[in-house]
Amino acid sequence: MEAQNAQRRSYQVVIAATRNMGIGIDMKLPWDLPNEYQFFQDVTSRTSDPRKRNATIMGRKSWEATPLEFRPLPGRLNVVLTRSNCHSIPTDDDNVMVCGSMESALELLAKPPYSFSIEKVFFIGGGELLRQYMNAPSCDAIHLTEVDISVPCDTFAPRVDTCLYRPWYSSLPVVENGIRYSFNTYVRRKDLISGSGVEAEQYSFLPKMVFERHEELGYLNLVQQIISHGDLNDNNTLLSKFGCQLRFNLRKTFPLLTTKKVFWVGVVEEILQLISGSTYPREKGIKHIWESDEAKEYLDSFGVDATEEDGDHPLLTGLYWRHSDASQELSQISDVINKIKNNSHDRGITLSACKLSLSSCQTFAQFYVANGELSCQIYQSSTEASLGIPFSIAAYSLLTCIIAHVCDVVAGDFIHLIGDAHVNTSHTKAIQKQLQISPKPFPILKINPEKTKIDHVEASDLDLLDV
Repeated sequence: MEAQNAQRRSYQVVIAATRNMGIGIDMKLPWDLPNEYQFFQDVTSRTSDPRKRNATIMGRKSWEATPLEFRPLPGRLNVVLTRSNCHSIPTDDDNVMVCGSMESALELLAKPPYSFSIEKVFFIGGGELLRQYMNAPSCDAIHLTEVDISVPCDTFAPRVDTCLYRPWYSSLPVVENGIRYSFNTYVRRKDLISGSGVEAEQYSFLPKMVFERHEELGYLNLVQQIISHGDLNDNNTLLSKFGCQLRFNLRKTFPLLTTKKVFWVGVVEEILQLISGSTYPREKGIKHIWESDEAKEYLDSFGVDATEEDGDHPLLTGLYWRHSDASQELSQISDVINKIKNNSHDRGITLSACKLSLSSCQTFAQFYVANGELSCQIYQSSTEASLGIPFSIAAYSLLTCIIAHVCDVVAGDFIHLIGDAHVNTSHTKAIQKQLQISPKPFPILKINPEKTKIDHVEASDLDLLDV
């Protein structure tokens, strides 16, 4: 992205905006959020190479709107765009450069000495320039603090063009001075380089602090910890770690891991069958998804036997959310939905997924509603990390999204607690290879808005974009 021999540098936008994309009024910010300002400072000033600095490009009005004590922005090259003489811009300051246009600034930054001394280029406004350049081809990423307020503004930014950008990271909501907001990064969509077999999707251009916030890295760090520091069992076949937690934000993206293949068709089929109360479809003369050639190929790639004598597959079949107790059918799913709709403050919105042959529960899920959002936390007593954890993340995230959809709330957080997380020692080489792969943006889940009852949701109603 930031090629030094390019004729023109690319850049990343850094702004904060209200629900209506308002960014200011009377040349001032309509909020007081010190932590948000610190985030702006960190993103635009930190570099990987201590010998370099970043450049921040801004319009003349944005320069003048910056308080005197903060300008020029310290530790950065301040590039001010203006075609007129402005006495407030110190032309003799090595930290300030004046350019007549965005194009001329990007061309200048691509040439020595700036091509060697400037690590990243950030564009911070104002409104008129953002309308021209925020969704322009040279913009690699948009770091948008979404401030959840509606206040009068006289300066606005355009909305992120979701046809051009995909979410990379979205923070959990933060509340400061009574204002709720979140940090979000969107990266420009890239295509494969034709005929080369090499992906153009490389995201090293992102600031390190943003790149490392991709939630898949939490999973990768877990499996790294297991194979590096896990406890070895007596027969040297398993490495395990006790007491693990993973967290995923479901508000914008869906956590289908990108550094390895996850059997999405199996995830969907399994969840829909469990919702319907069907755990043994063979009894109904239906061929199970895990008996398909695609499923066998998927499981074979992990060295898992796809043909079990009892028809169970190694992940979720045999779990039940609906059963009969002599006289009446107990539907845990219906109970969960009823409580979310009619008593959302109930602290006992729970779901137990137990193997029929066991008395103790393998998985326990609890749902929580706040601020119009549905979150889910599950506890699994034991699960395999290279295959089982990615499948469980996708499966229970999907369940949470479907329940949120039929309850007319927003999917919030998915938290995965694991008692015994383990890997087979024969899988360590494959995991080490996976750890060398950089994550990509998570896909986006779309659910058919016409389906408002959970029993009516079908596989065709679930659309996973960018897979």
